Amino acid sequence: MKRLSQFTIIIMIMLFQQKIYAQKTAAANESSQYTIENCVNEFDLTKATKTKSGYQYWFADKKFTEENTLKMSIVEPGKSTHAPHHHPEEEFFYILEGKASFYLDGKTVEVGANTSLYCPPNSEHGISNAGDKDLKYLVIKKDLR
Repeated sequence: MKRLSQFTIIIMIMLFQQKIYAQKTAAANESSQYTIENCVNEFDLTKATKTKSGYQYWFADKKFTEENTLKMSIVEPGKSTHAPHHHPEEEFFYILEGKASFYLDGKTVEVGANTSLYCPPNSEHGISNAGDKDLKYLVIKKDLR
């Protein structure tokens, strides 16, 4: 039997590894196929996560989508989900119900339902409930993996 050169062996190993990687990738893609059943997500309070200020419900999280997330937050009167903060991702809020106090880079404004709020990347921002009823809003964010 002819002796194989080191170069030939390295090429064979690389081809074998590539085949294994392709099989794993194909299997992962099959398990994350989008269907009509998993692309429709109706709000279900029993699947919501309780927070210190109310609760949140993920319509689409970073495990499901490739880069975007969609969450609904419900905040009790006088509370906020967290203190003003910043992160590299841009973010949108869309007020569904209630009255929000929106903080952006040192300024604050109060807004009501059917209002969108934009947070540029790395801006200091926060949102809190400025009303006497629950504040309900959507959070739309691109995940920077």
